[in-house]
Amino acid sequence: MNIPFLGDLKLRGRITLYVALLSALSILSVTSLGLIFTRRTLSKQIHATLAVEAEGLKNLVERTLAEREASVRSWAEDSILRGALLFDTYDKSDAVLAGLAKRHPAISGFVLFDEQGRVVSASSEQVRKAFQGKEREVREMAWYRAAREGRFSANSLSTEKDPIFGQRVLPLAAPVLSPISNARLGVLLAAYNWDQVGEVVRSAVQRAQERGQDSFGLEVKTADGTLLFDSRPADAAPMQRPVSEVAINGSDVQDVGDGWHFVAKVDAREAYAPMTRAALAAVALLGLFVTLAIASAWWLARGITRPITALNEVVTHVVQEGDLSRNVEVSSRDEVGELAQAFARMMENLRDMTLSLQQGTSALSGAVTELSEAAEVQERNLARQASAIQETQVTAQEIRQTSQMAADRSQAVLEVAARAEQVGNAGESTLSASITGLHELHEKVGRLATTIISLGERTQQIGSIAQTVKDLADQSNMLALNAAIEAVRSGEHGKGFGVVAREIRALADQSIDSTDRVRELLDDIGQSIQSTVVMTQKGQQQMQEGLAQIRASGESLRELTSIVRDNAGAARQIVVAVNQQNAGISQIFTAVTDLSSLMDETMQSLQSTTRATRTLREASEGMATVARTYRV
Repeated sequence: MNIPFLGDLKLRGRITLYVALLSALSILSVTSLGLIFTRRTLSKQIHATLAVEAEGLKNLVERTLAEREASVRSWAEDSILRGALLFDTYDKSDAVLAGLAKRHPAISGFVLFDEQGRVVSASSEQVRKAFQGKEREVREMAWYRAAREGRFSANSLSTEKDPIFGQRVLPLAAPVLSPISNARLGVLLAAYNWDQVGEVVRSAVQRAQERGQDSFGLEVKTADGTLLFDSRPADAAPMQRPVSEVAINGSDVQDVGDGWHFVAKVDAREAYAPMTRAALAAVALLGLFVTLAIASAWWLARGITRPITALNEVVTHVVQEGDLSRNVEVSSRDEVGELAQAFARMMENLRDMTLSLQQGTSALSGAVTELSEAAEVQERNLARQASAIQETQVTAQEIRQTSQMAADRSQAVLEVAARAEQVGNAGESTLSASITGLHELHEKVGRLATTIISLGERTQQIGSIAQTVKDLADQSNMLALNAAIEAVRSGEHGKGFGVVAREIRALADQSIDSTDRVRELLDDIGQSIQSTVVMTQKGQQQMQEGLAQIRASGESLRELTSIVRDNAGAARQIVVAVNQQNAGISQIFTAVTDLSSLMDETMQSLQSTTRATRTLREASEGMATVARTYRV
């Protein structure tokens, strides 16, 4: 293995270094694995111990609270306390509460309240006076409301010393019920001394200190994280890297501590102190073992390199002096001795080889000279052939480009002819449709002229009828005039008939006027109809002439379409011929290209042969030089 910064070391130094490194790495690996395994085992033990301490604290506090709650309920059922609330015998209840306080030192005090929250009895006069006149505050206390509901509450656990009891207390209150009607008579309060938890956990703290864990602590917290108890002193330094385990108070045993978190923790430095001491001891042993490994490696390297040094002297003399006659003298019988014997045999073989080499170099030099001259002649001939093929390839490339351009142009002509053929066919179809439409339009104009002529005849008939009506009106007018004359002749008897005759004459005049206006309108209509007939006839004639011209244009367009078809066929034939020509030229270009590639490969092979000949000449000269180097 070649390491840059160890390149100047001798074999002895490398063997010493490698053996030391291998030993150190082996010992370090075993030690590291042992430390890792030990740390994992120790970590499991620490967490298991903390979990046991947290679970033990939970069980102790849970059992203590359950016992205290059961005791408060049993004390609330005392007959003397019930009688005191029923019959106002508070002297007896004071004695009972004082006796309970003496028998249970964990309870800081007992207080008996009636239904209105008024203190009626207490275990001491000082406690009674402290609650007097505070009925409203008592009724608003969490423990009092919980007692009225028949349960216990920890919400009133004080974080500081209670001003009444002078200690941190956990109020535990139970209702006092009537033995007859089971009605609530009052509430009994037992102030549990919360500092007693320190006595409960004292043994666990002592066990931790015996293990050397002075930072060990036990904590009690509510579900929202409020600290209720801490076994560590208030002035203790905070832990830098705490290791902790938590036990949660479940609801399998009903008490006020349901949901509380019991935490056991210790500083990681103290917890893993044995591990640190073991690591220091392992480092010391590692240093000792590495020192022993270096000494052993140096002794081993010295024994290995001594015969190699002797062999190196012989080899150096052979290299510097070129003297193959010196013998190898190594007395070692191990692998190095075998190497020396093999080197001696190699020296003998090298003497024989040198003699044979000196004899063969002269013959090899002559053969190499002849081979070089033949290669030079062949290279000149191939160079002329390659030049001619190159010119042929360029010409074929130009012909190929011209053919490709002709193919592209013929393809474009074919596309234009195809488009012209499509346009001619479309124009012919459009012209046929136009002729058909004009025929239909000519027939419709003829029918329109016939209808207009018929309308003119009807107009003339209406004029005749209007003339008849005018004649009748003239006759009515004459009759009305005669009737008026006869009425005048009749005198008084003909006045009424004269009035009728005037009315008929007036109607006849109106009919004559209306007939004249109708006659004028019919004359105008007749003139318009006549003009329309004339214009229709002229339009029909012009349409007939246009139709004839369109027919002539259609014949011309058909002839043009036929010519375009013939041109398109010719263009297709040209495209086919040009494509065939282009394919032939492409084949020619491909053949020339292949020939050029073969010529390039031949030139490369010849150049390789020339280089090999040159190399062989150099090798021959080198062999001659080597052969002259050693003396035999």
